[in-house]
Amino acid sequence: MRSAAEHLAQVLALVREPGFEAVPLAGALGRMLADHVVAAGAIPPFDNSAMDGYAVRAVDVASASESAPVGLEVVGESAAGHPYPGTVGPGTAVRIMTGAPVPAGADAVIPQERVAATATSVLVDAPPALGAHIRRQGEDAEPGSLVVPAGVELRPRHLAAAASCGVAQVLVTRRPRVAFLVTGDELVAPGGALGPGQIFESNATYLAAALASLGAEPVDLGTVGDSGTDVLAAVSGADADLVITTGGASVGDHDPVKEGLASAGVSFLTVAIQPGKPQGLGRIGGVPVVCLPGNPVAVAVCVEVFVAPAVRAMLGASEPAWEPMRALEAWRCPPGREQVMPVVLDAGGVRPATSGGSGSHLVARLAVADGLARVRADADAVEAGDIVAFRRFTV
Repeated sequence: MRSAAEHLAQVLALVREPGFEAVPLAGALGRMLADHVVAAGAIPPFDNSAMDGYAVRAVDVASASESAPVGLEVVGESAAGHPYPGTVGPGTAVRIMTGAPVPAGADAVIPQERVAATATSVLVDAPPALGAHIRRQGEDAEPGSLVVPAGVELRPRHLAAAASCGVAQVLVTRRPRVAFLVTGDELVAPGGALGPGQIFESNATYLAAALASLGAEPVDLGTVGDSGTDVLAAVSGADADLVITTGGASVGDHDPVKEGLASAGVSFLTVAIQPGKPQGLGRIGGVPVVCLPGNPVAVAVCVEVFVAPAVRAMLGASEPAWEPMRALEAWRCPPGREQVMPVVLDAGGVRPATSGGSGSHLVARLAVADGLARVRADADAVEAGDIVAFRRFTV
């Protein structure tokens, strides 16, 4: 059997970055920035006022006091978007609003609540510090300085910073197209009527949502029955950067994925992981193909452990860390296989999300789990108080 780490390395070796595209800021939320955003000019582009008040020359009011206030003539106004066109000369002041350009000649702003003013004059009773309440040109960013580094998943604050630079569009990594195919004669779409031996199909719903949450573009190839020919036809026609199949990859008599793809470039093997032991990996027509088991919990585990890292690698995103966490109760592990157990966070530790262990069919219990615990392959049990690796679900 191949270890989970070895299998992940093989999966990552298959995929490639899908390239880049320019998108407007309005469509860039959640995308991975592929090139630095730098300031083309100074931010702010001019000295501006941090307060509503009066722009003055500090020297004119340097001697001002409560007992001997200094009077200045108000010669105009500077408002946001409407700068005062002249110069503040000796003995004058300009009414100024927050964010408005500081007029030439002024070197301080006195807040309006600290003066006595009329429409044409202002009386100052305390000297301001030189540069008081002035936001300097380039204080936020100098021309050419880095504002948003490449490799960032763009959030609203990043988009606002880019917009402040005058950037209308950004270069981002193209969303990888990840196609998925679900197989099995026993599957019925949700909302349908179950016949004898049939179950509702959930993997397509999970994969579409999981891939979208990872930043990929999901491509639903549909559901096919237990026909190797149909599987090969569906996979061969996929316009995708990666194809995922679920089910039919084991050693049974009716394993259509293995039947259809084994002779076309996909190798089938066992991975030392529970759940998720039977897997396939290869290329069909140059497109990477990853074949997962069909049981829903196994699909969820394999997406977290193998598929999600591949999508993040294509996007240039970092892999979230696994953290040490204390087990709150004991459970059994499969000998010789790394166990990945859906768990619930509870009082500073984790416990299994279900009394049924890590059974790959227990999909309804996934809804109550907070994440996954990983247990080494050389462990045959976890005892209360043992340390396991834990990570919240990333999809």
